[in-house]
Amino acid sequence: MPNPMRPIYTGLLYLMLPLALLRLYWRGRRDIGHRQRWRERLGFVPTLSPDGLWVHAVSVGETRAALPLIRALLDRYPNLPLLVTTTTLTGSRQVREALGERVHHVYAPYDLPGAARRFLRRVRPRLAVIMETELWPNLLRQCATTGIPVLLANARLSERSARGYGRIRGLTAAMLRDVTLIAAQADADAARFRALGASWVEVAGNLKYDLALPAELPEQGRRLRRDVLGEQRPVWIAASTHAGEDEPILDAFARLRARWPALLLLLVPRHPERFDSVAALCRQRGFSVTRRGGGNACTPDTAVFLGDSMGELLLFYAAADLTFVGGSLVATGGHNVLEPALLGLPVLFGPHMFNFTEAGERLLKAEAAWRVADAGGLAAAVDRLLADPELRQVAGQRGRAVVERHRGALAALLNFVERLLRSLSPAEPP
Repeated sequence: MPNPMRPIYTGLLYLMLPLALLRLYWRGRRDIGHRQRWRERLGFVPTLSPDGLWVHAVSVGETRAALPLIRALLDRYPNLPLLVTTTTLTGSRQVREALGERVHHVYAPYDLPGAARRFLRRVRPRLAVIMETELWPNLLRQCATTGIPVLLANARLSERSARGYGRIRGLTAAMLRDVTLIAAQADADAARFRALGASWVEVAGNLKYDLALPAELPEQGRRLRRDVLGEQRPVWIAASTHAGEDEPILDAFARLRARWPALLLLLVPRHPERFDSVAALCRQRGFSVTRRGGGNACTPDTAVFLGDSMGELLLFYAAADLTFVGGSLVATGGHNVLEPALLGLPVLFGPHMFNFTEAGERLLKAEAAWRVADAGGLAAAVDRLLADPELRQVAGQRGRAVVERHRGALAALLNFVERLLRSLSPAEPP
């Protein structure tokens, strides 16, 4: 039965298409990459060998989370072509940096019926694996229509997002019925998906716990510390910051420098288009800035080292003493706190962690992390950790133990992939 809300939704998307293309052109003024390959977003992608695997990850965070699964799929199914799609330019670059030519890569199409049909005709996957909660009604409908099973992997659904989907319950329920299997991160996520109309939901755990760090990463971090940052200086990293967060971070840093004059702030904005403005903000506050992109080492006068590069966040974590993870002082929902925890860093984050509620709460319960509300709280927490090396070490060990204890999602997801490739239906579990 046709869903009456779908034509309205689709019509609005067609009205917005010129604005979306104009936005790509506008953003291309700063980075030409936004203007390139725009035809892929309309489904004009190269024709690939049929019956491969397709993994979709929106941006950098989802791509990094998907890497263990993608690498395992490459090993387990070496004869199946593997396509990885992203939505953002930064995600695209992450795919190329991490996987090179081992996979095919294009942008996912906009959620227009024609673009989705065109994309699937040219890609012809045997199975679609969509990371987290990247739900697009028309693309999922085309998958269902053409008989492509869809696995929603590492799926999460916050209370806030569930309320939003609930406001368009008819469209949401129809969309979820087009998903073959939802592998949820936690029981609460699974319950919310079922309440919205999903039929086959399993709890697999969070794939981000299965992150495998490169063996050479600790030594690379030590070299960065020695050769670039300054071996004798304490280093506090503020990672994946968003607009509205840099100001309170710099306020906290100014307070800390009064007691810790050698302290270096390693500041890593989440989005490349903000690199220049954040550097300017730091200088306006009177801080000397050294930029990673400039290729220069910090001098004794450097106060802020700006991580204006892509794909190096893990390296920056490996060179730091403690971290604040951004997207959490503003209502973005936070970012991955498990990466620094696995590297043995004490973790600080703000009050807005609805995208990583479970991970954040586990670290808080283990006394491996601290929640702060503002610049004053942030300064106090950093000060306490800088003053107590033993506390930093113990907190780091606890955080690493939390990550190690909750691994296992990768094995569960590989099992689901195998079941779907054997064409098992939700009504016929093994």
